[in-house]
Amino acid sequence: MAELAQDDGGGKKGGKKRPNKGSARIDMTPMVDLGFLLLTFFVLTSTFAKPKVMSLVYPAKDPDTPEQPKDDQLVNNAITFIISDDKLFYYKGEFYAEGNPKGKPATQLTETNFGPEGIRKVLREENKFVLNKKTELDGKLQRKQISDSIYTKDLNDAKRDLKALKVLVKTDMKAKTRNFIDVIDELYIASIGVIAPVDIMNSEQALLDKTLNK
Repeated sequence: MAELAQDDGGGKKGGKKRPNKGSARIDMTPMVDLGFLLLTFFVLTSTFAKPKVMSLVYPAKDPDTPEQPKDDQLVNNAITFIISDDKLFYYKGEFYAEGNPKGKPATQLTETNFGPEGIRKVLREENKFVLNKKTELDGKLQRKQISDSIYTKDLNDAKRDLKALKVLVKTDMKAKTRNFIDVIDELYIASIGVIAPVDIMNSEQALLDKTLNK
């Protein structure tokens, strides 16, 4: 706010008086208050950049957990994805090479894609146990029958259950980083609890090369 300081004029006694002149003075107090208000507003409404870290859960043996029987259900409750260039393959259960000592049929790779009708559809079918449990917990949380902490605990327990799907992700030398990240994103969307990026075996690489050359 500006003010005018009045001056009574000057001049000698008996002389002609000069007209009054006003000197402008700007009051900066409102401007300072406005500056602090804007500063406070931007500080309170700003969102600081968070580091983009991709957390992965590696399978580890709990020393307090008793040994589980190695039956076909536990072995087959896993899926392995193999990324090569812009192609994505997978197989279920344990890998068996041709002419393996157990006499099992040789593993065959199935090709899929990185879209909703590809890997997402596969995971939705294979991880029904956790996804059904998550749907049940979502309903209870919306109806306020459970708290957020109970919801998180029960969902994590379901992801660690023996019936939950375990996923291994492997890449060859031609794999692209963006495709690997797309796969990890789909695994989180499908509520996969155990995600293990591991090295590709020589026998798997040989099968992959054979599949790509068909």
